[in-house]
Amino acid sequence: MNSKLYKASEFFIIFILLPVSFALPYTVYIKLALGVTGFAYIIYVLLKIENQKFKINKHINWPKFWQATLLKFLIIAIITSVYVLLTNQQVLFKVVLHKPKIWLFILFVYSLFSVYPQELLYRTFFFTRYTKLFKSTKLLIFINAIVFSLGHIFFKNILVMVLTAIGGVLFALTYTKTKSTLLVSVEHAIYGCWLFTVGMGAMLGFPS
Repeated sequence: MNSKLYKASEFFIIFILLPVSFALPYTVYIKLALGVTGFAYIIYVLLKIENQKFKINKHINWPKFWQATLLKFLIIAIITSVYVLLTNQQVLFKVVLHKPKIWLFILFVYSLFSVYPQELLYRTFFFTRYTKLFKSTKLLIFINAIVFSLGHIFFKNILVMVLTAIGGVLFALTYTKTKSTLLVSVEHAIYGCWLFTVGMGAMLGFPS
């Protein structure tokens, strides 16, 4: 399971073949079964093959993380707020203003059941398994951003693909610097929750 050929085949199936297939019109039950099976495989490989342990690093530099993340968040917040204001002003902060309970519930569910599994797959699993397959860290980050964007192809939205590619770069950079699934999950949750809050959630499958 650790040969280059096996890992290359694994990479193709998990990060290219499956995401592309999810954009095709076949029953959601089969897609769900494939997704659950794939995620179970990922957990097995991380725990049994790569000997990873799901625990919080006691030496996390939280001040440095928050300083960097909040600066990036400020830039994202300004750009996305202006975008929504110019393109669809009616949805600007609509959910948080008119459906605050649903807003809070969705933020919780999204952060716990969507963000963390995504980061286990696209950062922890990806960088643990495939770092040695690529010649440079820059190429590794670029490929990670591309496959992260491809993982959202089922939305069939160009803007979503662009945003997730940018997000993929940001999250990959954070992970390569910190090696922390927790930190990159927190960052991912902040940006994703903001998009829902500001009024861009519909294109990402959030209820509106």
